[in-house]
Amino acid sequence: MKYSIALIWLTFVGCSIRPANRIVDNQAEHSSNYAVEASWAALPHLSDPADEVPDSIFRDQQSSALVDVFFLHPTTYTGDKGQNHWNASLHDNKLNQKTDRTTILHQASIFNGVGRVYAPRYRQAHLYSYFTKDKDLAEEAFEIAYSDVKASFEYFLKHFNHGRPIILASHSQGTTHAIRLLADYFDDKPLQNRLVVAYLVGISVLKDQFKSIDVCQEANETGCFCSWRSYRSGHLPRKLPTSPKIAVTNPLSWYTTGDYVERSQNKGGVLKKFYGALSKHIADAQVMEGLLWVNKPKFPGSFLLTVRNYHRADYNLFYANVRENVMRRAEIYLLNIEEKSGIQTHHPNEGWPF
Repeated sequence: MKYSIALIWLTFVGCSIRPANRIVDNQAEHSSNYAVEASWAALPHLSDPADEVPDSIFRDQQSSALVDVFFLHPTTYTGDKGQNHWNASLHDNKLNQKTDRTTILHQASIFNGVGRVYAPRYRQAHLYSYFTKDKDLAEEAFEIAYSDVKASFEYFLKHFNHGRPIILASHSQGTTHAIRLLADYFDDKPLQNRLVVAYLVGISVLKDQFKSIDVCQEANETGCFCSWRSYRSGHLPRKLPTSPKIAVTNPLSWYTTGDYVERSQNKGGVLKKFYGALSKHIADAQVMEGLLWVNKPKFPGSFLLTVRNYHRADYNLFYANVRENVMRRAEIYLLNIEEKSGIQTHHPNEGWPF
């Protein structure tokens, strides 16, 4: 039974039905107030799933962290019963619980070893927005979602961040919005100096997507972005773009080259069962044709796995490697600040040199 649960979790990417109601039907709630704690899925001073760790070898270090993490979660509004609008409500308790126990627990928690984790709720576009032929309607839904992302980020900057370095992390629809956020607030702008790294995962990002923010080329680089989309080795999805112009990072080597990295370099992933279930050597990885190719992951019962799209597990398959990498990049960023300014970042009361 436990094997089938893991399989169902990994294979499910999301079924979607067309929302029945127009976008304007649920805009009575169009004010998103980020001064209200309930508008956040994760805040460092609250107890939430972003504080959790899957194994005792990890520690939640948010209370002493010197950098901030702004995390944008993927689509969890997928057409469940009663979800008939093009944009989710911030006050849908069932949806919020689903978001918290999935992406916040399994993805946002990766970053609690290095930074204070902030994850806003937003009126996410319905999953069907990615598949509808009505592009104007989809664009309107995404605009509503992004307006919340912008509002939450501006509130974060004004009330929480206080000039600290920033890590931006996202998945799927979160990355759709994170790409715009980087362009609007960081790219060739003063805030770029405070960008430690961005993990733009689960959506295609072009290598030249930004004016002055490049793809990370190796594990120690800062001020850059990493991106990948995971599929079964040999699979080229027909309806999604594949091109050498798409940025792809191998999360086992942190290079963008096509070198194959065997699963022995994978330090641990997590599936449906989060606590005490870090699966070492679960997956290998290779950059190929604008995708990250992964041979069938190895876990109990994986011989039943037939799906070729590993989108849902983009972070999960490489949980420990991403956690280690973001800690390394933050440490290097802080050391560079010390060298340039002479201010010891281990004593934040002295202030940040920005």
